[in-house]
Formats: sequence, C-alpha cells, structure tokens
Amino acid sequence: MMATRMSERDIGALLAIMAALRTPKTGCAWDLEQNFESIAPYTIEEAYEVADAIARRDLDDLRDELGDLLLQVVFHARMAQEQGAFDFGDIVGAICDKLTRRHPHVFGDARNLAPDEVAALWSRIKAQEKADKAARSGPSGAPSSILADVKAGRPALGRALALQAAAGAVGFDWNDARAVLDKIREEAGEVVEAMEKGDRQEIEAEIGDLLFAAVNLARHAKVDPESALRAANAKFERRFAYIEQALAEQRRKPQDAALEEMDALWEESKSRGL
Repeated sequence: MMATRMSERDIGALLAIMAALRTPKTGCAWDLEQNFESIAPYTIEEAYEVADAIARRDLDDLRDELGDLLLQVVFHARMAQEQGAFDFGDIVGAICDKLTRRHPHVFGDARNLAPDEVAALWSRIKAQEKADKAARSGPSGAPSSILADVKAGRPALGRALALQAAAGAVGFDWNDARAVLDKIREEAGEVVEAMEKGDRQEIEAEIGDLLFAAVNLARHAKVDPESALRAANAKFERRFAYIEQALAEQRRKPQDAALEEMDALWEESKSRGL
C-alpha cells in the first residue's frame, strides 16, 4: 500500500498518465486531438482558479487547483516532446538554471544585499538575459521595443498595467493620479459622443480607452487593478445574493421583481455593510 501511495505522489506517475492519454489508438480521443492553441485557454483558466482559491483562503481547493495547473504544464510538455522540441525535464532544468542565475545573492558571491539592491540586481540580470537572447536570434534590422517583454498572450487587464509600467519606466507617464482622473473624464465624454453616433466600432474603441485609463489610475494609486476588480466582483455577488434571498423569502425570483424594488434591496444591502 505504501509503495502505491508513494508512486501516486511521484511526478513520474503524472508524466506516465499523460503519455498514456496521448498514445494513439489506446489513449483518450479528446486528449489526442488537442494542441498548444486549444489547450492554452484551459491553462489560463486554471491559473485564475488557483488565484480564486487563494482569494477564498481555501487551502484544500488550492491543492486541487495547483494540481490542475500542473497538469497543464505536463500536457504542454508532452505535446512538445512528441514534436521533438523539449520535454518536462527540459522545463525543470530551464527554470532551475534561471532561478540560480537570477539569485547570485543566494547561490553566488553577491551576499548580504538589501531588498532594493536585490531588485536592482534582478533587473540587470534580466536585461542581460534579454540582450543575450537577442544576440542569439541574430540581427533583426529594427531596434527592440521596450514593450517587447509584455507578452501578447497575457489577460488584457494585466497587460495594460504592464505596458503602462514599461513606458513609465522611461519617463512616458503622467505626473500624478489627478491628471489621470482628468483623462478618465475625457475618455468618458468620448464614450458618450460615440454612443450618440451609434457607431459600434467607435464605441468599443472609446470604452477600451476608458478601461485603459482606469487601469492607469489604479497604477498611480498603487492599487492592483486585478485585485480591485476581484473585490468589486465579490461585493456585487454579496449584494445581489441579498436581493435574491430577500425575494426568495417572499417566494419570488429577481425576474418577478421590478427594477425599483431590486434597487431598494440593493441599497438595503449596502446599509447592512455587504
């Protein structure tokens, strides 16, 4: 029994299971038809579910969600191995090398550094890695953008924050948060103008500008926009659940209530601190 238990905890067991799922004829039909592009949305979803378990402080669920996220890594590794590109061991080796290289204050000679010195050293090492990677790729004929490290596959909210931070690092930035508030008011006015015209593409573009400006305000206020929006989502859920519960006590559903009645219950939920 003990030997079986240990094998279940071995990463080799998970790699073997994934290999079996991807084996032609005997494997799983769904797993076999997947590719990097089709699996990528699941990878993103699992990362969000890890963050959700952390936000709920549910460690049992966090264990399960981390397992699901690890499965995504193993899935991508298996597909790459089938193409002769790399395998799971190469992934582990690469991250071990990177962590050792970026922590000379732990694994090298740069000892007893203050936190700000560690951050500065980390930035210099990353910059050198980027330069080395560019050198290996050969001349491209065009200078690399300072925004090149902000990957296109990131969720839009986080990518907006990273783009703004990268541009701000070289001085392309607002001087204070109040200036960003003025920009938000300006963008809101442009949304109104677009809606009056009825041009769907222009409305979408202007709403995008408004959201981008809101992320910028969060950055200047030193607030993580993702965390702020998660909190706002949770608050909305609590208050709407109060509406549902109040109506359920009358044997009614939200679709049976007038908007004015639901608005009143919403305000009541706020007065109760929800």
